[in-house]
Amino acid sequence: MSINTITWLKRIGFAIGVALAVFTAWLWFIVSDIPKALVPNTVEPTGVLFDNVRLLSMVPEAPVSQEAQAVLVMGDRITEIGDAGGIDAPEGVLTIDGHGHTLMPGLIDAHIHLHDEVELAAYLAHGVTGLRNVSGYPFHLRLTQRIADGQLIGPDFITTGPILNSPGPNETVLQTTVTTAEEARRAVRSQHSAGYRVIKVYSNLTGEAFDAIIDEAANLDMAVIGHSPEGVRPQGVPHEKPFEIPWEASLGLGFTTLEHVETLVWHSLRGDLDQEKMRSVAAALATSGEAVTPTLYAHKRLVLIAESEGAYLNRPGSDMINPLTTWFSKSAQDYWSQVDPSAYEAPHADFFLIATGLLHEAGVPLLTGSDAGVFGVIPGASVARELELLVASGLSPYEALSSATRVNAEILGFKKTGLILPGYRANLVLLPNDPLTDIGAVEFPAGVMIGGYWLDEPALEAMRSSARNSRTSSFFRSLLRVIEMKLFA
Repeated sequence: MSINTITWLKRIGFAIGVALAVFTAWLWFIVSDIPKALVPNTVEPTGVLFDNVRLLSMVPEAPVSQEAQAVLVMGDRITEIGDAGGIDAPEGVLTIDGHGHTLMPGLIDAHIHLHDEVELAAYLAHGVTGLRNVSGYPFHLRLTQRIADGQLIGPDFITTGPILNSPGPNETVLQTTVTTAEEARRAVRSQHSAGYRVIKVYSNLTGEAFDAIIDEAANLDMAVIGHSPEGVRPQGVPHEKPFEIPWEASLGLGFTTLEHVETLVWHSLRGDLDQEKMRSVAAALATSGEAVTPTLYAHKRLVLIAESEGAYLNRPGSDMINPLTTWFSKSAQDYWSQVDPSAYEAPHADFFLIATGLLHEAGVPLLTGSDAGVFGVIPGASVARELELLVASGLSPYEALSSATRVNAEILGFKKTGLILPGYRANLVLLPNDPLTDIGAVEFPAGVMIGGYWLDEPALEAMRSSARNSRTSSFFRSLLRVIEMKLFA
């Protein structure tokens, strides 16, 4: 080999090494470029006294609303509640005059798809202090620990493992596909070993796989949520033939929650929008004890996109939606922007309200979940839209707020939150208006308290700015998380 060839090869090797070093540095920057708004300060306030507030404690036996109240928070705990002016704040405590404002527990979104840390800023900016992620990636387990350890300011966070499904019309690349009992058991054991403690099942599951998942999850003391599995769907199902697995087969098996009233109507009524049949479904659910997360807004947003011919996709706040989600869903957005909603989507959205009202009347516990993380759904702000729809379905504003706080906390397992009581964690929102008269008032809080940190209006605006201005790094981080999930999950 000539000297010139050796020199040329050395130069090529050097260039490749430099390129790899630059790429590695760029990749490290992308992964570590977390918005400063989510990084905890080195010094926390010693405490906060909320004085002269309208209090919505959400405690069932307490008055719905109490005027002229005071709440003392020390660290991340509520320590005292009393009349306005009646609590002596210790030295160094920040006192907030809450005259005209409403203090209530932070909101919990029971059904989201989180793709990147920056979305946490959008949730906090809209008063959401608790999240249940329902399609797990490995990074969600790390994120859960980082929040718990105080490395990030973020809502309380729990996650399912990757969705378990069988081949069929609802199969996606982000799911774990199982068909046989052995595959299903192996998938459940794998998720448990990874650190997940909640299994999510999906519509296409075969009967064999579904039975094995339920059994293995029980053996490992794992919770189960999701869609009621339908089995294999050959031609003619469901309009000419019933589903292979009837919806009742999921009852009494220990589901924590069934997701989407839309899915429930589809599986139980086979798409028949019949109120009396739905009333029977509600009665069966009330007897068996499963809770339902209606996610009314997930369908309603399709109607709004169609009715506006796509303009709804560009409403204020849409720039906080994960950019990878927006990019991947371009064809779906184009489709829904030209659909006539009057034939199917609009009447179904109306029936889903009726169905939710019937579930509520029957005593079925209802959770508040927005399905944020899909296209067209703004993280955080979407909880206000879901609450508005729950009220439209027949819940009182107080009942809807209870769903998003106390009920979500109890059923999802968020400890010592969802109520304003001494000893409870101070996950709180301060609202400039009364949500009992305007449920949408929860969308823009005057302040949020989480993990001992008081986030005032400038801090919340910084959260919103972070969610808007981190799109490039968020896109690539989200893409890396998807790749990691497919390679190593």
